[in-house]
Parts: sequence; structure tokens; C-alpha cells
Amino acid sequence: MLHINDLTFRYGGRVLFEQATAVVPKGHRVALVGRNGTGKSTLLKIIAGQITTDAGSITVPAGMKIGMVAQEAPSGATSLIDAVLAADTERTALLAEAETAQDPLRIGEVHARLADIEAHSAPARAAQILSGLGFDAEAQQRPCSDFSGGWRMRVALAGVLFARPDLLLLDEPTNHLDLEATLWLESYLKNYPHTVLLVSHDRGLLNAVPDTTIHVDNTKLVTYSGGYDTFLRTRRANLDRLRSMAVKQEAKRKHMQEFVDRFRAKATKARQAQSRMKALEKMEPIVGIEDDPNIAFNFPQPDELAPPLIALDNAVAGYGDKVILRRLNLRIDMDDRIALLGANGNGKSTLVKLLSGRLAPLDGEVRRSAKLRVGYFAQHQQDELDLSATPIQQVQRTMPQAPEEKVRAHLGRFGFPQTKAETRISDLSGGEKARLLLALMSREAPHILMLDEPTNHLDVDSREALIEAINGFQGAVILISHDPHLIELTADRLLIVADGTCKPYDGDMDDYRRFLLDRARAERAGGRADTEAADAVSRKDQRRAAAEARSALAPLKRKAADAESLVNKLTEEKRKIETKLADPALYDGPSDKPQKLQIELGTVEKKLASAEESWLEALEAYENAAAEAGV
Repeated sequence: MLHINDLTFRYGGRVLFEQATAVVPKGHRVALVGRNGTGKSTLLKIIAGQITTDAGSITVPAGMKIGMVAQEAPSGATSLIDAVLAADTERTALLAEAETAQDPLRIGEVHARLADIEAHSAPARAAQILSGLGFDAEAQQRPCSDFSGGWRMRVALAGVLFARPDLLLLDEPTNHLDLEATLWLESYLKNYPHTVLLVSHDRGLLNAVPDTTIHVDNTKLVTYSGGYDTFLRTRRANLDRLRSMAVKQEAKRKHMQEFVDRFRAKATKARQAQSRMKALEKMEPIVGIEDDPNIAFNFPQPDELAPPLIALDNAVAGYGDKVILRRLNLRIDMDDRIALLGANGNGKSTLVKLLSGRLAPLDGEVRRSAKLRVGYFAQHQQDELDLSATPIQQVQRTMPQAPEEKVRAHLGRFGFPQTKAETRISDLSGGEKARLLLALMSREAPHILMLDEPTNHLDVDSREALIEAINGFQGAVILISHDPHLIELTADRLLIVADGTCKPYDGDMDDYRRFLLDRARAERAGGRADTEAADAVSRKDQRRAAAEARSALAPLKRKAADAESLVNKLTEEKRKIETKLADPALYDGPSDKPQKLQIELGTVEKKLASAEESWLEALEAYENAAAEAGV
């Protein structure tokens, strides 16, 4: 199907690919993965014919249609539905020719081809795709110029999906989508009838869609079976195996060298020594897989505040005379982990602005703790960064009284060592700018983090680091994200923002995914699904009971997690002390220092034993309660 043969490509003096080779069989769905800057998007452009290679070739079958989302979003007075229909250039050309053709034979050929490509069902298919990406029937008839750039990029995506190319190239297709559209796209791509080559940072998408993963690794292309998690496991196993082989080889090399050094001067052993010298010369060193550096960051821990942090009582939110949300009744405590569900445009960001104090209520009451500190993150804040400044300068402006050491330490929490802290912001990647915004919003150790699409520019590893940082944070979190993986691993409560208000969602992400797919099927059948009518009463009761059980278990779960965190902390303290005691230089210094360390070690070991016991008790209590609740 697609053959990448000894591809070599250099960009700006840097080698992105060197004799890279891979094969994508017909009908396969393939993920292209690798760290930022390794050339994934560049490879898609090379395959699409937009960039010329330095050496090697890309071969595809003659006549194969390649489709890629246009960089220019559709605009002007053309309606959304017409813009999508026009994306199938063959259908458009055939319809035009059918109006003007005179030759009866050619007319027959045109109509036969229109039948082959199912041109008669094209409007319905285009409408279905637009609906899945968030456009209702009324919106589909409006001109493209009525919509913002992000929404028009959805139309561009709808166009390439509608055209059904033989090879579909997708580069970060979820960037402009909300959670609902992301879940629809995941389902659509799983059933796509042709070949897909996908670049994405969405771990859920990378696991659900591909049956093959190609890793851009040190200028080469390495193929693995399965999705992203399978790729990680396989690569880790390969890494461990090669490291083990390298250790064994080094031991063998050392043994042979010792033999040579001992016996090459002895006549009786000279021949054997010479033989081993030749074997040493021929021994090729085992080249291991280069392990990617870990990315980690963490939020500063807040001081404890009495509950509730925020309470809404029949609050109304909106702008001027336009009401967006009403009947808002919500309480937020320190241990809350809340994800907001609902399509873009339903008011999720408006609710977060109200909660953060950036928007005053039009009516009702909003009560906040007097000492409450809020950390607010939104992607549009990237536009407010001073691109001519460095990260340390940007943060110093918001912490004018703080010494430089404290500013650097705070930046270090978010993966900014000295060199990156002194790099101009204009030269940072999108992910690095996002991490800088996280550093800025958390500089005062907020009691609550409000994160509105924090992952748009983060790669997979940075998203995993964000998950760990959120789970390690001891304050409250309110999250808006199109990444189901992030929500599933961080949120304890789900709220759905729809129909002009906000309500608890009695279910988990799997329930929500099923609900969206059921609603899409109902709409395709001509019906309109309603949230309360779509689910049977018994199933709704079951989900509510499960949600109540999870809520009741939350304190036990948190207690077990806190106990585990203490065990990990004490284990690390113990390791550091033991490392110091194992250092020979320690015993050349003051004679009482080893003794003090031994006493300190004993104290830590006692604390660790007690902490481990508490952890096991908390874990057992949580597991027993979960088993009784059937969760």
C-alpha cells in the first residue's frame, strides 16, 4: 500500500530521517508516534507530496487518493454542508459534467460512476459527519464566515472525512474538538473503510483506533503491532532485554581482557591470548534503545481551608443581557475532582469563569472562602505571554518580591531547567508555553485549579505528567478537557453542562461514551435523543447507585492514596540515607557523622514500618468497602 524506502530528510541543518523505512499495508490504521520535534508532521507532508525528500522515496499504488486536512479552513458565504460536499472533487466534477455532457456514451459512464461512489447519498453522509463534529441541522446551512477559526477547522476535517480518501492522513485531528466530537471521531475512525495514518497526542485515540504503531526513533521508523499502550510495553521489554544483553557482553569482554592481560606474555598461553584479542576486536557493542527522558512537574501544595471553597445558590451566568446558564447550585470542597462534560458552546467555560471570579453572576449567589486562591488556566492565555521575554522574566513580573532562587525553583517544578528558563518564550514549543502557563497560574499555591483544555499542546508524556501532578495535588480541581484518558484518571465527579444549566452526571466515562454513541445513532435514524429518555430507568438507577457508592468511597480512597504517598516519601528518604552511608568518603570526615546518619536511618525505618502498616490497613478498608458496594 504505502512504502517508505530509505527516506532521508534534513531540516535546518538537523537530520530528521536517515534511511528510514516502513510499510503501511492496505486497510491498516496506523499511529505515528514520537517525541515532539522528531518529524511526525513532516513525514505526513512528505507522504502527501507537500515536501521533497533529500533521498529515498515514497511509493503508493497508481491512482490512490491521499487526503489530508487543508491548512486553510473554509470561509466565505458557502454553507457548511456545501463546503463539505465540495471536498469530494470527483463527485463535484462528475455532477458538473453530467449537466453539460452531450455524448450518450460519456453520459452513461458519468452516471455509472456517480452510482459507484454513492453520490445520491452524499448530502446525508455529509450531514451525518457534520453532526458528529458538533454542527446541528440549522448550523449546517449557515455560511462558513459565521464561525470562528476553530469551528471552521472542524469543517475542514469533515471535508476530508467525507471525501473518503484511500489513504487518510490526520495530524492532531482532535485539537479543535470538544470531548463529544473527539469520542465521535474515535468511533468513526475505528470503522473507516480505508487506510489511516494518524498523528495524535490523545492517548485514548492512539489506543482505540490503530492496529499498528510506527515509532519515530533516532531518525528511524520502527514498527510495532497494536496501539500505544502495547507499543510502550513492547518497547520497554526490548529496552530491558538489550540492557541485559549489554551487561552480559561487558562482563564477557572484561573476562576476556583479563585473560589477555595475564597470559599474552607467556609463550604457553600466547596463542589463546591472541585468539581472544581477535575475538575482542570483532565483538560489536550492543546498541541499546535510547530511553526518552522523563517529564515531570508538580503543583505547589496549598494550605488547608475550611469547606466549602465555593458555593453557588441559584446562580445565573451570562454576558450582559444574554443568559448562558441558570439554576446553578453547586458546592466545591478541597477534595473535589470535577470534570465538566457537554458540547462546546453549552457554557462550560462560562461556568469556570463564574467559579473563578472572572465573571460576576447576573443573579443568585456565589459564596467563596475569604482566603481562597484560584489558579485559572485557559489556552487563550498563550496570547498574553510576552514572546520577547524569557520564562524567568515572565514569572518574576508576577512575583516581584520573590528572590530569584524561589522563581527558578518554581519554574523547575514544571520542567524548566536553567537553560530553558532563560530561553525566549517565542522560541519555546507549544507544549513548553502550556507548561509555563501552568507555572504562572500556580505560583501562589492555589486552593483550587481550574483547567480549561490544558492539554491542547502537550505531548503524550507531558499529559501523563499532568495526570500525576493533578493526582498529587491536595486542593480541588475543575477540569474541562477533550481527552477522555485525562478525565478518567483524575476526575471523581462528572457534571454535565447542557440545556442552559449544570447537573451531576450519574455515570462514568464509559456510560457517557455509550450515551453519545446512542444519541448519534438515534439522530441518524431521524430521532432526537434526550438525556433522560435515552436510558432505561433501571440502568439510570444503577448508575446513580454506583455514583453514590463511588462518592461514599472517595474518603477511603483518598486516605489510602495519602498513606501510599507517605510510604513512597519515607522510602526515598531511606534510600538517600543508605546512599550516604555507602559512600566511603563519609568515613573520612567527622567521626560522629556516620553515627548520626545511622540514628536517622533507624528513625526513618520505624516511621516507614508504621506508614506501611497504616497504608495496608487503609487499602484493606477501601477494598472491603468497594467489594461490599460492588464498585
